[in-house]
Amino acid sequence: MKCINKTKNLLVVENVILANTYFSRLRGLLGKKSLGAGEGMLLKPCNAIHMMFMRFNIDAVFISKDNKVVYILKNFRKWRFSKIVGNAASTLELAAGASEGKFDIGDELSFE
Repeated sequence: MKCINKTKNLLVVENVILANTYFSRLRGLLGKKSLGAGEGMLLKPCNAIHMMFMRFNIDAVFISKDNKVVYILKNFRKWRFSKIVGNAASTLELAAGASEGKFDIGDELSFE
């Protein structure tokens, strides 16, 4: 699936993997060596993430029920826990630096 920033009229991620079951969210990006350019994972539902046992840093875009960006966590390092983002319903995980210039708080996203 693709992620499009409707506010900026911009294709931001070409290949989004959906993790919407307990086990797919639990596994997340564990075991991966990296995320390539144009790759991401959408965790749904999800309002907090952790980086335990991860091999690389990521950017995390927290998204509300109505697909608006509510929080952006850049270059999130290994062995850390994010805060709980109360108004987030899902989280898009990207390679570190991949969110730069592509998302602002309040932007509306679509997943197709």
